[in-house]
Amino acid sequence: MDVREYIEANASGFFTTLKEWLAIPSISGDPARRGDVRRSAEWLEAHLRETGFPVVEIWETGTQDAPGLPAVFAEWPAADPAAPTVVVYGHHDVQPVEPLAEWETAPFEPVERGDRIVGRGASDDKGQVLFHTLGLKANLAASGATAPPVTIKMLVEGEEESGSPHFAQLLRDRRDRLACDAVVISDTTMWAADVPSLCTGMRGLTEAEVSLYGPSSDLHSGSFGGAVPNPLHAMTSLLAGLHDERNRVTLKGFYDGVVELTDEERELFARLPFDEAAWLETAGESRAAFGEEGFTTLERVWARPTAEINGMWGGHTGPGGKTIVPREAHAKLSFRLVAGQDPKAVQEAFAAYVEEHTPPGVEARVRFPSGGVRPCFSPIDSAGVRAARRAMERAFGTEVLFTREGGSGPEADLADVLEAPLVFIAVGLDEDRIHAPNEKVDKPLLLKGAEAAAYLWHEFVS
Repeated sequence: MDVREYIEANASGFFTTLKEWLAIPSISGDPARRGDVRRSAEWLEAHLRETGFPVVEIWETGTQDAPGLPAVFAEWPAADPAAPTVVVYGHHDVQPVEPLAEWETAPFEPVERGDRIVGRGASDDKGQVLFHTLGLKANLAASGATAPPVTIKMLVEGEEESGSPHFAQLLRDRRDRLACDAVVISDTTMWAADVPSLCTGMRGLTEAEVSLYGPSSDLHSGSFGGAVPNPLHAMTSLLAGLHDERNRVTLKGFYDGVVELTDEERELFARLPFDEAAWLETAGESRAAFGEEGFTTLERVWARPTAEINGMWGGHTGPGGKTIVPREAHAKLSFRLVAGQDPKAVQEAFAAYVEEHTPPGVEARVRFPSGGVRPCFSPIDSAGVRAARRAMERAFGTEVLFTREGGSGPEADLADVLEAPLVFIAVGLDEDRIHAPNEKVDKPLLLKGAEAAAYLWHEFVS
C-alpha cells in the first residue's frame, strides 16, 4: 500500500478523530476554559501515544505562582542515529467563539458539510497538527519501517492564541530536548486550494504609545492660541513626518539590514493569480492600493516593513465646540518588521525620533507595551524549503509557488532559541474563517497535507 492509498483508506477514521478533538473547547484566552485546555493536551498526549510515538510528555509552562497552560511534546527517534532531527510545531488552543450568534452550528460540535469540517480549531490549528500523525503513519505503512527516516519531535503549545506568553521561556528551558536541524511549521495558509504554496516568512511586530504634554491644563485659545505650543499640533507633525514622499519610514536606520526580495522571489510572487480589485473589496472596500513606492501590493504586505498609526486622541472630542489649546495628545502605533530587523532597535529608533522632533515646551513620553515579536524568514533556496516544495509537489501533482504572511507569531522564537531554520508546510486557506464564526477546513486539503507530510521525511534525507 502506497502513501496515498493508506491515507484514502484511513480518511474516515482520521476525520472522526479530528472531530473528537475539536469538541474540546480549548480557549486559552478564557480563564474559565483552563481545564479544557488541559483536557485538550491530555487528549493529544493519548493520540500521539496511539500513533506510536515512544516518548510523549505534557510540559507545564509558567511558574508555580503563575502557572501557564500546558504544551505537549513527543519524540520518535529515527532508525539511523545520524539522520536529521526535525521539530514539528503547532498549537492545540483555539480562539474565542464570539459573536456566538453568527455561528450556523455550535462551534464545539463539529459537523461535516460535504468536503468541509466546520468547528472552532478546524483549520487553526488542530486540523493541521493532526494531519502530521496521519502522514507519519502513512510513511511507515508505505515503507514497512518501524521508525521514521528522520527523528521527529512534536511540540504543540497551548497558549498561541493568547500571545504565547510563556513559550520563549519554555524553549529556553527545554532547549536540549528540542535540539534539531529544522523546524516545520504547520500554522499558516496556502494561496488557494488549486494554487498550492509554501509560506517563507512572517513579519515581526513592535508597538508603541507616545504622549505629548504641554500646559498644565487646557487653555482658552483666544487668550493663548498661537502663543504657546499645542500638543496636538506637535503630535500631528511628529506622526506626519514618519513617512517621506515615497511612503518610506523615516526612522534613522529603519531599513538597515532589511533582507531584500530577490528577483526570483518577485517573479514567483507575480505569478500568483492576484486580483487587486477583489483584494481591495476584502480590505474594507478600500478604494485604492497604497504604500511604499517601487513595490507591488503583495510585496508590501509580505516583505516590506511598515509604520502604522493605530489611534490618536486629545483635546475636545465631545459634542459642540470647545475653543482650547489642549494640555496633552496621545497616539498608538505599530511597526511591522521584516527579516533583518530587530524590534528593540526599532523601538530605540522611534524613541530617538520622538525626542528629536518634540518642540520646546512640550514633554514627550514613549512607552513600549512589550519587547515585540521578531520576524522570521526562510530563503527559498534553503535545503529545508526545497525538501518541503518537493513533498508538496508530489502530493498536489503541480508546481508549488511561494507566499509570505503579514502577521506575526512565535515562529521567530523557535528559530532564535533552537538555532534552526524554519520550514512552513500547511494547507489552510484564507477563506477558512480562522478567528471568525463558522471556521472550517477543507477535508481534501487535510489529506493532501498528510500526504505531503508523509513524503517530507524522506525528502529531508534525499
